Amino acid sequence: MSLANLDNLVKTGQLKVEKFDELEFNGLIRSGKTRLKDANNPTLAEESRFDLAYNAAHSIALAALRWHGYRSVNRYLVFQVLPYTLEVNQEIWRILAKCHERRNIAEYEGHLEIDDQLLHGLLKAAQILLEQMNKKLERIKSE
Repeated sequence: MSLANLDNLVKTGQLKVEKFDELEFNGLIRSGKTRLKDANNPTLAEESRFDLAYNAAHSIALAALRWHGYRSVNRYLVFQVLPYTLEVNQEIWRILAKCHERRNIAEYEGHLEIDDQLLHGLLKAAQILLEQMNKKLERIKSE
């Protein structure tokens, strides 16, 4: 799948074409950075850190999708298209997919099952998303 293939997701109704909004984009990046910084605070409860890191990753992933002129109708797809919107490897979106699954269980069933390894993987994945976004922005500024 390439960015051109994202149009196929529009045809199936999973993505919507929507004009890029710089104010929205900047807000999503700012939110992602703030939440990621807070998620790295070891004095917070593991559950809080997980929630902050998950939402940081989602904000950055959504910003990347919005950057390309699309909006998703579900949270999961925002992560699934990351190899095409931020050029990250499949391993990153798989970690985020697992965290999405755990987040949904916590949200809808009241049970959050995380461990140090999963939290560390999520923090690392969110950081990689931020770094990839920063690289994209730097490339654009240098052009």
